[in-house]
Amino acid sequence: MIEVYDKKGFIRLLQLEADTLVGAELATAELPEANLVQYDLRGIRLTRANLAHADLRLARLAGADLAQANLTGADLSGADLTSADLSQADLAGARLDGAVLTDARLPAAHTSAGTFAGVEIKVEKT
Repeated sequence: MIEVYDKKGFIRLLQLEADTLVGAELATAELPEANLVQYDLRGIRLTRANLAHADLRLARLAGADLAQANLTGADLSGADLTSADLSQADLAGARLDGAVLTDARLPAAHTSAGTFAGVEIKVEKT
């Protein structure tokens, strides 16, 4: 069983009968202020999910679907977002310092006032 709590550890935001969140279907999930530090979230589907002010430092989000997700004020410092879909995601005020965005999709993503120091962005040629 997987349980996700808020950053203070008091409020359970998610309880899932599973051994892993890799590839999980959590579209439209309500996870504001979630503590997801160093979680393995590869291939997870969080389309239109609310992750406002979530702590996703060092999370493994390669191949994740975060299209239209609310990541306002989220901390994605050091996160691996390789090939992640951030189309139309709201990243206003988000921290992506040191994040890896190799081949990530960011069309129409809202990034105002976010921090991106040391972000690694590579686009593979096909």
